[in-house]
Amino acid sequence: MKFSTALALAALTGADAFVAPKTAVALSTKLAMSDFGTSVRDNIDVGVGGSGPLSRGGPARDLAEIWDNSSPVIVQGGSLRQGGSLRTWSFANPAIESVQVLLKTEGRPLDADVELWQGPDNTPHKMRVYVEDGALRTFNAVIGTPRGPNTIAIRNIGQLEFPLDAVVRPDRDDGLAASIASVATRSETIQGGALRTYPFNPTVDSVAIILKTDGRPLNARIELLQGPNNNKQVVELYTEDGLDRPFFAIVETPGSGNVVRVVNTAPVEFPLYASVDAYRVG
Repeated sequence: MKFSTALALAALTGADAFVAPKTAVALSTKLAMSDFGTSVRDNIDVGVGGSGPLSRGGPARDLAEIWDNSSPVIVQGGSLRQGGSLRTWSFANPAIESVQVLLKTEGRPLDADVELWQGPDNTPHKMRVYVEDGALRTFNAVIGTPRGPNTIAIRNIGQLEFPLDAVVRPDRDDGLAASIASVATRSETIQGGALRTYPFNPTVDSVAIILKTDGRPLNARIELLQGPNNNKQVVELYTEDGLDRPFFAIVETPGSGNVVRVVNTAPVEFPLYASVDAYRVG
């Protein structure tokens, strides 16, 4: 009996000797990004469950404040023989994951090409922008710039008499993209070749737009209509990865009868997810 008890104790002691020792919890090796990071850019749920439109003078990022605190660069137009001016802004810091692009004129038409360059002969994002009155309706967008270095190129393809002012600067966590995402309350799928229209009341001063995909290319056309087939602003958009580089924009909608139309110009295999909501209400 004593021998059996001793044998059992020896077995238990031997088993404890082979228990793996507890190790310390491994520390994360994820690099800490600087305050230029924009977390909303990588969130596929952006555009669902926002707080609703903002009142005039509210806490949202004010576009006039951005213009007042920046130094715009004048981009001249061109002629039939000589193309318009091209200006570039380079961002070598890889922590800058998105940039604000704002364009306006002194009341004349605005016609420009906006491209993102990443390495030689690589243009993962490009836009064609037209605005009937660049003072009444400025162009305001946020472009994703992950994995730098990146360069934003803006070419004025309007006439020589129509120069434009451009502001390109990093977008922070509390910047324009975060303000746009904060008001987005709905998101819907637009299949390839389909379109959606979003009418707004005259009390809506501006509209927030978010377009993204599940990682596939994004091809879209955004139009601001005021009356039957009366385009006040048109953006033709291409992004090679709509999840890595979603599109954020604020479209100003003064007056009445404003309708935003979003057209998915990609094939049926490439749906997109659109959030179009009132941004600022007067």
